[in-house]
Amino acid sequence: MRKGIVWVLAGVMFAGGLAWTTGCKEQGNKAAGIPVAPKWKGEPYRIAVDTPKPGTKAALVPGIKFTANPAALEKRATLIVRFDESVVKSNQTVINQIILSPFDLAGAEGTLPADSVASANTGLASLLSSYKVKGKVKLQVALARSSLSRGAGDAELNEKRLSDWLPIESEFKGAH
Repeated sequence: MRKGIVWVLAGVMFAGGLAWTTGCKEQGNKAAGIPVAPKWKGEPYRIAVDTPKPGTKAALVPGIKFTANPAALEKRATLIVRFDESVVKSNQTVINQIILSPFDLAGAEGTLPADSVASANTGLASLLSSYKVKGKVKLQVALARSSLSRGAGDAELNEKRLSDWLPIESEFKGAH
């Protein structure tokens, strides 16, 4: 009787092993057939206006926070600030953008350095004052790679841009 049980167990184990190995055949290089969407869509960085702390003075360019694609982190970046040149009442050529000096970015999320945002505000105020602009001003800000040249045109901006343009509307009251 013992030999019978051993033979039955051996037969079950053989059949189970045979069934297991038939499922392990090479399936070829076929994909599962289910399209996998990328985890991060769009530009590598997303920027948004940071909520101002109570008691802070309104600025042309408010604080900016960022979130980055962890697979595409940059160590350094620059900020581009553009204004809508229709507020300038002049027939001369208008310079409508500022490209800041590169600054360090740390981690996958955070805020842009306060001194960089302050520099953007100072430069933009100077530029708007030179054109005698007052009132509402429509701005756009974006992050770009630190290798962006100071006089970059649209083609280079689009090639090296790290974020989409963030629209901001500000009130400019003139130079202080």
